[in-house]
Amino acid sequence: MFFLMPHMRISEAASLLGVSDDTVRRHLDSGRLVPGPDGPGPRTVDSASLASLLVDLHPRDVEATVHQSARNRFPGIVTRVEKDGVMALVEIQAGPHRVVSLMSREAAEELGLEPGVPAAATVKATNVVVDIESA
Repeated sequence: MFFLMPHMRISEAASLLGVSDDTVRRHLDSGRLVPGPDGPGPRTVDSASLASLLVDLHPRDVEATVHQSARNRFPGIVTRVEKDGVMALVEIQAGPHRVVSLMSREAAEELGLEPGVPAAATVKATNVVVDIESA
């Protein structure tokens, strides 16, 4: 079961962004990311601000050039959750990839899915189409 992690370590944020820890620190210093609360431990990053930055860095209408097949597990961070009476739409930004899942509202609530929660989308399909796009 996942719980909302309102803040994460700089190294975790760097991994999700695909950048160095120093780049995350620069984003914090410039105001591009919101820092976690000051305290006696390592510096942290606000998870919701990280989710927002990931969406800004990887807009939905830009298609990444694909040269190889990706593995079927996409670690990332939840950027959007829309719930209705029975179902929930959950969007995960995994690097440059946006993965959207439709699941039961109950499952989304049990997992504690909200923007800023680290999550991984695992894709299992009977048919997967793989193609190579020209640059």
